[in-house]
Amino acid sequence: MRPYILQGHTRPLNQVSFTREGDFLITCGKDSNVNLWWADNGERAGTFNGHNGAVWTTDTTYDTSVLMTGAGDSTVRLWDITNGDELFKFQFHEPCRAVKFNVGDTMAAISTDPFMDSVSAIRLVKIADDSSEQSGEVLASMTGPRGRITRILWTDLNKTLISTSEDGCVRRWDVETGKMIQEEQVHKATIGDMQMSVDGTHIITASADQSAKILDSQTLQELKTFSSQVPINSAALSPTHDHVLIGGGQEASKVTTTSDKAGHFEARFFHKIYKDEFANVSGHFGPINTVAFTPDGTGFASGGEEGYVRLHHFDADYFTGGN
Repeated sequence: MRPYILQGHTRPLNQVSFTREGDFLITCGKDSNVNLWWADNGERAGTFNGHNGAVWTTDTTYDTSVLMTGAGDSTVRLWDITNGDELFKFQFHEPCRAVKFNVGDTMAAISTDPFMDSVSAIRLVKIADDSSEQSGEVLASMTGPRGRITRILWTDLNKTLISTSEDGCVRRWDVETGKMIQEEQVHKATIGDMQMSVDGTHIITASADQSAKILDSQTLQELKTFSSQVPINSAALSPTHDHVLIGGGQEASKVTTTSDKAGHFEARFFHKIYKDEFANVSGHFGPINTVAFTPDGTGFASGGEEGYVRLHHFDADYFTGGN
């Protein structure tokens, strides 16, 4: 399983994600770059230039026509994926972090960081069918969490939102009323990533407390815990197998004092039910900040602190190995 090494960033990666059909890989990082790659061979298909700060997260519409990016320059931008043109810019007074389209792409949820006198918030905006009619009006704001809101997911057919934050809590929000309806202290440290299973029944969270946890998406009840010797920055669920992929490593500030093996910079695979680690893939020479499976489960991508993206396609024995 020889990877494609994608060199399109000069600073650490923040997120790698695949489009719904799996044709493209989208990467963003602290260098303000957003890159689009062909998922089959790792060739760069385009870039989205305009942000002036770290780009934290991205999301695409169901038909992969529009890309949304959230960045530290206090803007969230909509882009035309076909030509890279900027369609609209939402301007805020606070750094933006998590972005997510709802089911149907009629609204988007955006998280803004605490800044000056502002607290962290989730803001809801309407997404127009025609970009020329797009408005920057915020329909509703939800506040409450302490620290930055790191990830957002829409659930229950757009009736509720699930968010993770730096205080280790997972929260559920009622979209209609804007009120928090559930709060669970799932981790003891920052939750850096949250991803949902393909059927929407459960989510996985990754935390600096050296654990990743699978939660029931309806009750937020803890179902499984996967432990590590180092902080876990990202975790993903296979869409086709009972497999969990986690990435992390020793803190970046301590990387120069240890070897790659001691730093645990491998992408690690666990069985979702039995929690056994059955494989790991090395290659990064710094912490892995983000991981994602391809939508068809035939490969995965990882983005590291060193600025490299590694794109893997599984060998045949992955599908015949019995895991």
